[in-house]
Amino acid sequence: MFRCDCRFLVLIGVVLTSIGVAPATAADRPNVLFLICDDLNCDIGCYGHPLVKTPNIDRLAARGVRFEHAYCQYPLCGPSRASFMTGLYPDQTLIHRNSVYIREHVPNVNTMSQMFRDVRYTAGRVGKIYHYNVPKHIGTSGHDDPYSWNFTINPEGRDVHEEDKIFSLVPGSFGGTLSWLAADGTDAEQTDGIAAIEASNVLKRHAASGDPFFLAVGLYRPHTPYVAPKKYFAMYPIEKISVPTVPAGYLDTIPAGARTSVTRKRQQKKLVGGLAEQAIQAYYASITFADAQLGKILRTLDDTGLAKNTIVVFTSDHGYHMGEHGHYQKTTLFENAAHVPLVIAGPGVEAIGQTAATPAEMVDFYPTLAELSGLDIPGFLPGVSLLPALKDASARPRKSALTQYSNGYSIRTVRYRYTEWGEDGDGGNELYDHQSDPAEMHNLSGVEEQANIVAKLSDMLRARVAQAKQPPTGLKQNVFDNKRRVPQNSPKPPAAR
Repeated sequence: MFRCDCRFLVLIGVVLTSIGVAPATAADRPNVLFLICDDLNCDIGCYGHPLVKTPNIDRLAARGVRFEHAYCQYPLCGPSRASFMTGLYPDQTLIHRNSVYIREHVPNVNTMSQMFRDVRYTAGRVGKIYHYNVPKHIGTSGHDDPYSWNFTINPEGRDVHEEDKIFSLVPGSFGGTLSWLAADGTDAEQTDGIAAIEASNVLKRHAASGDPFFLAVGLYRPHTPYVAPKKYFAMYPIEKISVPTVPAGYLDTIPAGARTSVTRKRQQKKLVGGLAEQAIQAYYASITFADAQLGKILRTLDDTGLAKNTIVVFTSDHGYHMGEHGHYQKTTLFENAAHVPLVIAGPGVEAIGQTAATPAEMVDFYPTLAELSGLDIPGFLPGVSLLPALKDASARPRKSALTQYSNGYSIRTVRYRYTEWGEDGDGGNELYDHQSDPAEMHNLSGVEEQANIVAKLSDMLRARVAQAKQPPTGLKQNVFDNKRRVPQNSPKPPAAR
């Protein structure tokens, strides 16, 4: 079952020459297949996880470039998705929470998929790309941006209609609470199974017509509730599940902002009676289920011959905790929530099967796809193209990656993570050395021998934050009075840089 909302928005599809998108035909340009999972961390095979099975993602990485250090801009679905689809930082979209339509705040932005529509690609969406409440909005358009697409498909499976069977730590609560179900039935009955079928059908139609396309497919798993057919749960016996531990006194070593972020879900702080193992098992099962659906889409890409001329991007909207730092789910500034998988394959990718070590950000997707497709990079974008790393995996187009949450900002270099909370760090700071502490459990910010590193990274962080707060050139910003939901002001953009 699915609901289709096909909108041919002729006026919005006109070439926007004012932002520098060059008019051109796309006949000899590559297609784009943008694949994204919901709430997926890097617990996958090609990132070295010893237990989780993701053969299809692994095969994609073997024919593309895997980015070791890719990071989201905000570890929450709505702000992150608005950020990468517009190519803007959350302090530029002004979206820092869920359930916001992007044009409430940046009404004249040209989104990543619109760039392709402007040069006569067909842009389509299957499933979740912008924010949806899960599972409540499955089968609807959620907080979608209709100007971004020529057509949309909203799959809806039995997982939506079997909520009464789902176990939840808070009965009746699913989307923001640990909840799971080993489901009866087949993959094809689940929402993501239907999405894979629909996406495959779209690819077959494009193969027959020859029309250039930008197709975005957003799977809902492994977002809570962790629902997958029973066979995927059987792949992860409970006795093989390892639950992270936190030493006594750990919370006293981190600033108040960090402490709040890992203790905000009180019902999930101490899981007893095997609940932690069951939650992790269900999360892993949902990952492997999602991987199987990605495999169906990628096989169709191969079978139709489209793989030869299609850029494939695979990622997630942010990372995820499964017990690390004593926390489950997202919304922290630790590696677990900020780190995302990123694989890019297809025409223009030369470092095949290699791993890029450069820091990368999700705002980089937009300029990267523009350059890979032979399009002009719009002037309002603050991100950088990752094309150098796709040609030479040792290239470093970035020195750091920026992530923010609540009143904190964090940068990740290849070696360090440095975080400041509050105004200019008045809420405390954190420093983690990934050479000796990849789990980020030992805050070195107060260690005298690290003072020079802290000072250097603090300067770098504050420069990055200042850049991320610059109003985007040529775009209107609406700042809302949230009580009345009316614009308070619309700051004028600075002169073109």
